[in-house]
Amino acid sequence: MNPSAQPPLLAQPTAPANDPADTAGELRQPGGPSLDSQALLQGGRAVSIRHNGEVYRLQATRQGKLILTK
Repeated sequence: MNPSAQPPLLAQPTAPANDPADTAGELRQPGGPSLDSQALLQGGRAVSIRHNGEVYRLQATRQGKLILTK
């Protein structure tokens, strides 16, 4: 592996909304971290998410919208 190559960045929580080091491209939401949908979908159109023992499906539509179904 090339020592200068870095592994792909999948998802990182953002800093709190009152962080003065606000940079372009970061998503900020009150109440918790935000993730870019591309990080979740990883180039695909759908991903399964387990939550409280249930499986949900997050799917991107052709129109660029997201649908979450149980």
